[in-house]
Amino acid sequence: MNYYKEIKQELLNNEIYKKVKDYSKNRSDLMTYFNVGKLLVNAQGGEKRAKYGDSLIKEYSLKLTKEVDKKYGERNLRNMRQFYLMFKEEIWQPLDAKLTWSHYLILMPLKNRNKIRYYINQVTNYNLSKRELLYKIKNKEYERLDDKTKNKLITKEKPKVNDFIKNPIIIKNTLDYKDISEQVLKRLILEDIPNFLKELGDGFSFIKDEYKIKIGDRYNYIDLLLFNYIYNCFVVIELKVTEFKSEHIGQIKKYMNYIDKNLKNEIQENTIGIIICKKNNYFVLEYVSDDRVFETEYKVV
Repeated sequence: MNYYKEIKQELLNNEIYKKVKDYSKNRSDLMTYFNVGKLLVNAQGGEKRAKYGDSLIKEYSLKLTKEVDKKYGERNLRNMRQFYLMFKEEIWQPLDAKLTWSHYLILMPLKNRNKIRYYINQVTNYNLSKRELLYKIKNKEYERLDDKTKNKLITKEKPKVNDFIKNPIIIKNTLDYKDISEQVLKRLILEDIPNFLKELGDGFSFIKDEYKIKIGDRYNYIDLLLFNYIYNCFVVIELKVTEFKSEHIGQIKKYMNYIDKNLKNEIQENTIGIIICKKNNYFVLEYVSDDRVFETEYKVV
């Protein structure tokens, strides 16, 4: 079988198709590169042999850069081979992929298949650009998930609202504050509220800061009031820059009970609470839902 001829034809067909069908260039690219990767593996004598020695790829790349396009050099051919090897056993259809070739080039060096699946889902669900994907990887978003959450992703178990809270949560100190008071912490969060909501997980939306409520004859102010549209519940957040104390839970539960009584409607789930406090020179996020408390570090960078 003349593998070089087949590879050349795949690439030529793709170049022609992209000129005629501009709207589906990405789909054509992925299918072509996947098929070329498979042909390269077969031409090298199977997977075991394909992992060692790139003399055949060097030979093919020299011809392809002359006869098809300069972009088909050794590095790109090796990427196509890796693309095939990485995804050949997945229940995955390149034709349906929302990711571009650039996305996959970022993902392939990660090696860990579960991590790659996580980021593929992130790109698919949120239409992430290449730059946004790089940001998530650089900030080790997957690594900051709880081990139980990672296992749920593998088993496809239905997640809970607290599962995707990162550990630690990262807040950017954009104004380079030296002393982090509760007001400063709140200011940093509000300056980049979209990022803060993403650090908490999926489905969080901002309602108001300093949300005014009246308990008895006294007015109180909830630091941040959010709503999670996926889990259909209000979220109360309190900021503390002291060590965590048991009375913090009592305070936030009073706020949660108030929201349940005065704001929640019949079809909404019970309010949940999040306490952010200081611990061991880090900030710790305590997650409260009924009698359950979940803890994660909160890091200002």
